[in-house]
Amino acid sequence: MMMEMERTISVLVKNRPRVLARIAGLFARRGFNIDSLAVSTTEDEAVSRMTVATTADPPTLAQIAKQVSKLHDVVQVIDHTNHKVVERELCLIKVHIDRSERPELISLCDVFRGDIVDIGNGSVMVQLVGDKDKIDAFVHVMQDYEIEEMVRSGKIVLDRGSSK
Repeated sequence: MMMEMERTISVLVKNRPRVLARIAGLFARRGFNIDSLAVSTTEDEAVSRMTVATTADPPTLAQIAKQVSKLHDVVQVIDHTNHKVVERELCLIKVHIDRSERPELISLCDVFRGDIVDIGNGSVMVQLVGDKDKIDAFVHVMQDYEIEEMVRSGKIVLDRGSSK
C-alpha cells in the first residue's frame, strides 16, 4: 500500500474568471481535499499560479495532475514532489497580551524572526514568514497566550535553480 503524504502542485492558468472555481470543483468532485491554496499573478500578468497542497499517494497525485491539465485555461501543471523547492507561508497572528508580557513576546518574535506589525490596546499582531514547520512551531508557542485571531496564507513554492 502506497503512503499518503502532503504533496504540492503548481497550476499555471490563464488569468480569467471562473478558472479557480473549475479547478477547485474538480478536486471536490473527485473527493480530493485541498489542504492549502494560494493564487496570484506571475511575472506574466496574463497567467496566474495556483499553488495547491493536498494529501495523496503518488498515483493519486498523478491522476489529479493529469485531470487538472486537461481543464480549459490550464497552461501547465508542475508536481513539486521530487523537486528541491523554496517553500514559504505567511502567518498573521493577533494575541491578547498584557503590557508586562510584551518583552517576552518580543523575544519569541526574535527567535522565530517574526515582526510585530501592530500593537493595540491589549493585543499585539505578529507577522511570520517561513515554511510550514516553522509556522506550526510558532503557532504552538503562541498558544501560551490568548490567540484572538489568526490567518495563514497557505504555502507557495518555487523550484530551486533555473527552470528554463
